[in-house]
Amino acid sequence: MIKQTLLATMVVFIVWSIIDFLVHGMLLQSTYQATAHLWRPEDQAHMLLMSAMTLIFSLCVVSIYSYFIAPKSLRSGAQYGLLLGFGIGCLTGLGTYSYMPIPMELASSWFAVNFVELALAGIIAGSMIKEPGTAIGGSVFGQP
Repeated sequence: MIKQTLLATMVVFIVWSIIDFLVHGMLLQSTYQATAHLWRPEDQAHMLLMSAMTLIFSLCVVSIYSYFIAPKSLRSGAQYGLLLGFGIGCLTGLGTYSYMPIPMELASSWFAVNFVELALAGIIAGSMIKEPGTAIGGSVFGQP
């Protein structure tokens, strides 16, 4: 299961990196420019650190599914990803809006992108990480 976890982590990292580039690097560019006073100048950004954090968070999300969610299935992965995506989306999008002077458009975008990314991570983990003999279906927290 370690190989499956590592492979799923890499797939999640790549998917998230592509989505982040499209959303933050292109779609939200005008919003970030309008709020430039809140961000580091581009020449002071720590992009390597951000990529490392994305990789570490990918490993954490996939590992939690791999080691703590049963049964292993696409359905369990989707349920896990949707629930985690909703929670993290609220925290990063709407939670940040509560203490940082960002536009609601940006907060809503952060909620949506985190929700989608984590839902996809759950689906990827659920489709790639399997235990021998595990039936498709089930719930996030396993059967009693």
